[in-house]
Amino acid sequence: MNALHGQPGFVDLQVNGFLGINFSAPGLSVDDVRRVTVELISRGTAAYCPTLVTSPIDVIEANLSVLAMSMDEPDLSPHLLGIHLEGPFLAEASKGAHCSEWLRTPDIDLFKKWQSAAKGRIKMLTLAPELPNAEQLIRHAADQGVVISLGHHMADDASIARAVNAGARSSTHLGNGITNELPRHPNPIWSQLCRDELTTMLITDSHHIPPEFIATVLKAKGAERVAVVSDSAPIAGLPPGDYDYFGASVILESSGRIKLKGGSSLAGSSATMLQCMNHLASLGLLSEDNLWRAGRENALSLLGKSPEEVLPAKPALCYRDRQFEFVT
Repeated sequence: MNALHGQPGFVDLQVNGFLGINFSAPGLSVDDVRRVTVELISRGTAAYCPTLVTSPIDVIEANLSVLAMSMDEPDLSPHLLGIHLEGPFLAEASKGAHCSEWLRTPDIDLFKKWQSAAKGRIKMLTLAPELPNAEQLIRHAADQGVVISLGHHMADDASIARAVNAGARSSTHLGNGITNELPRHPNPIWSQLCRDELTTMLITDSHHIPPEFIATVLKAKGAERVAVVSDSAPIAGLPPGDYDYFGASVILESSGRIKLKGGSSLAGSSATMLQCMNHLASLGLLSEDNLWRAGRENALSLLGKSPEEVLPAKPALCYRDRQFEFVT
């Protein structure tokens, strides 16, 4: 691609909020979604999946409805690609910043109710495949065109194989949302890396995973099966300090790292897709074409969308000297 010509911005499959707006908090409004969307577009994200995390049932249902209404707005619809529901069907042992009180066993009837509230706009579901009824929910949702992603789990190879056979197609922020210590083999990371059916989502913000892990994933998966995500937290874009969200106290450090207060678990990212892609580009692991694949095209492919369906971010982006920058 010619570095002198602008390209549409990136596509992010996992945005939990931005600038203090939390997609999983009570009281979410269409105007809140619009503010996040406008800010992300201005920072190089052309389109994204607003992401709801583990929350009380009534909040999930209400916010699914708000996000669906937002997707009906003409100015927002080209930039909102579908809702990503990350939880509450996650494993306690690998919950990370998700609140234990609100975790649930996979439930097809509950998912149907939520999909109805969302007007069919839930397009991605992250769950733990080892939980009871997970296989049945995977099969049901996949049959409805929902992208099933495996995350926040400690599933063995047999559970992952069953999930893939039932229709699972990706791994949510691989290398994160997992216990700090794993057996050498087998372990859930190897079992997901070796399956060509699974696209790997990675948070390349410089905090979540080291360069060696990124390089290993790219060697195992190839650039065509890796999708960069920001996993931006609601406090992304805010000054460093102490914050409360998702029912937990967190610290946003001056480095941009967000962690649970009094613990070691990370609690989302403070980065945008542009920052994640520039960190990845700086490692020199991918060509420009493959960087665009990882930052835009693979995400769209997972969702069954074409680049032509997404309006470009303004200003557009170009690439030179291992960095993406705005066209001036």
